[in-house]
Amino acid sequence: MKEQNHLGTDTRHVPVPQLIFYADLHKRRVVSGSFQNKAGKLVELVCKLGEPYPEAVGIIVSTGGGYPDQFVPWENVIKIDDDAVFIQARPDGSRYPRFDDQPGWILVSDHLMGRTILDLDGRSVEVVNDVHLLTANGRMLIVHVDISFNGFLRRWGLARFHLVKDNLISWRYVQPLSTEDVGSKSDTVTLSVTHSNIKDLPVEDLADALEELSGKEQEAVFAALTAETAAEVLADAEPRAQRQLIEDLRHERAGAILEEMSVPQVVDLFSALPHDLVEKLSTTMPQEKSKRVHALLEEHEAPVGALLTQTYVALSPETSVSEALVILHNNTFSASDISYLYTTGKDNLLLGVVDLRELVLAAPHTLLSEISASPVVSVMTVDQREDLTEIFAKYHFRMVPVVDESEHMLGVVHYNDVMKGLTVRPRA
Repeated sequence: MKEQNHLGTDTRHVPVPQLIFYADLHKRRVVSGSFQNKAGKLVELVCKLGEPYPEAVGIIVSTGGGYPDQFVPWENVIKIDDDAVFIQARPDGSRYPRFDDQPGWILVSDHLMGRTILDLDGRSVEVVNDVHLLTANGRMLIVHVDISFNGFLRRWGLARFHLVKDNLISWRYVQPLSTEDVGSKSDTVTLSVTHSNIKDLPVEDLADALEELSGKEQEAVFAALTAETAAEVLADAEPRAQRQLIEDLRHERAGAILEEMSVPQVVDLFSALPHDLVEKLSTTMPQEKSKRVHALLEEHEAPVGALLTQTYVALSPETSVSEALVILHNNTFSASDISYLYTTGKDNLLLGVVDLRELVLAAPHTLLSEISASPVVSVMTVDQREDLTEIFAKYHFRMVPVVDESEHMLGVVHYNDVMKGLTVRPRA
């Protein structure tokens, strides 16, 4: 969008909405009553978060001469001209009070300008170089952030060069995340994707972006994730980023994230952390899970029993395809839970396996026994991780069932929990 310079607009009386960049307002002269009565310079625009856009609630004016800055409520800002911002003089002629921060307020200079932003379109880390403001009917709203080099030039008083096209991101895709989200008393605001959209980014992109963000920004983005998504991101992140993300989490938050991770994932995580942090995080997990994790950490060869999970789908072979699909739709299974369906008999005796793709393509009245494969390749709890890697490498399964000596199903082991870091990939 071409830059629009609508300075000299009386924001109180002109009904037509006008656009202005914050860099054009910053450090503009502020006058009280008349042009000759200089009050100082505009050094900050204060906005209150709201839907759909943050709205200006006042300006901070630096007066110099050793005097404290003044906070002028927006209702006392008369108009914005090319050369000055006009404010009303106080009836008693006194100075406006100092700025007193309030919950939900953001400072454009301190909290937005120069901050890092996660671009939904490019999914890359960018920097806010300017903020686009809309004035109408006496109100001023934040409507865009500009990540182009033009914004950088405006900030340094070099707008006349205007080298490239402005790159504006609508505020609908940008949302401030307060560090209050991570338990800090500070009201500093950083930027990320909106809370509603952040969950839609691929885990790999989130992990990559988090590794690029600075400390507080990283904490704020990670705090916005659900425990389930945070667990996936943590498992996918590099060791250095893993430590940064988890070492300062509150006890309850850490416990919720570790609860969403499988035992092998926790083992991989703990392998990258210092001993004292591992001990601290171990207290956030149930005792039984903690024991299994430590058993794997202590043993070079992990037994299958320590790797299995009991989250899988097992149905009677007499179940029809339509009935199976209804069961799947009515439950909260994740994609990894339903790579296959297993058919079982009395006492959970393993009878066969159905690939999810076969299930979807089969006629609704077809019984699972008609499309299941048997015998099923399986492992026992006493087998070792090395045995599992050979099976995954040979058959390219996405999961393998674990059985006892009598072929009763005990759980499954997932490919990613065993083969992480190896080059062999499961078939799509």
